[in-house]
Amino acid sequence: MSSTVRLATFNCENLFARWRFRADVDPTEANTRGWVVDQTKFEELGVESKAITGAAVRDLDAQIVALQEVENVDTLKHFRTQFLGGNGTFPYVAGVDGNDPRLIDVAVLSKLPITHIRSYQHLRDPEEPTKQLFSRDCLEVDVRVSDATTITLFVQHFKSMMGGREQTHGKRARQAARVMEIVAERFGDRPADQPFVVLGDFNDYLDEATSIEDLVHWDQVENVVERLPEDEQWTHYFAREDEYKQLDYLLPSTSLAARIQNPPAIFRKGTPLRATRYKGERYAGIGLDRPKASDHCPLYVDVEVT
Repeated sequence: MSSTVRLATFNCENLFARWRFRADVDPTEANTRGWVVDQTKFEELGVESKAITGAAVRDLDAQIVALQEVENVDTLKHFRTQFLGGNGTFPYVAGVDGNDPRLIDVAVLSKLPITHIRSYQHLRDPEEPTKQLFSRDCLEVDVRVSDATTITLFVQHFKSMMGGREQTHGKRARQAARVMEIVAERFGDRPADQPFVVLGDFNDYLDEATSIEDLVHWDQVENVVERLPEDEQWTHYFAREDEYKQLDYLLPSTSLAARIQNPPAIFRKGTPLRATRYKGERYAGIGLDRPKASDHCPLYVDVEVT
């Protein structure tokens, strides 16, 4: 017999307990030097956006959700209680405090048992040995989806393009290369035969200048979003440049991708009104910029498991 497991990834953007740094603030400098009281370095986060984020997570109807931009596990558990219906909705939670000075981490919510967690936040950048390689972490999480099948997640949130896409290209490329090595270290010379997914916010899009080409088009995985029409592949809207791009990825192993019969779904109901390309239904109360579920769209796939 077989059943279907829905697996999602979502940069939920606003899952902080109290505040978040403004987009134009270098968090490293803010953390080391503090800030002048009359300079607005951070913004308070109200319940409106969190409620919409919670509605989006609920409506994904996924058994497993990989998350980016989570302040910590305690915040995630509080969010689960307030906005997802309580502990029973996602009884299993994985997360480790990572490297980001803004305190944003990657995490996993699951309805199915989590049996293994491993962090790689300690790895050093070969080009800058005094610094960590991963901006947040590469979080390895095993989820037992059936008696016969465990799916391994490698949850990512790569270096942002803040400071310039070209200037930050190398860091993302080194992160992507190390992820491939981590997968091969776990599963051997032919990881494509094993049930794993590399997923999350890669903070880059595919073109001739991309930093993530080798990972996204690695012959051991499939970028399942490419099953969609090209103009439907976007997961993020950048208002300043009026750009719709794919920054979020689900890369199942090719053997696992063979168990995904349908194209992935990109859930845009929580998208702000300024993303005018989206003409579908939105949650009540969505604003031009905020409140909103996130500046990223969650995406998901349905995987057939034995």
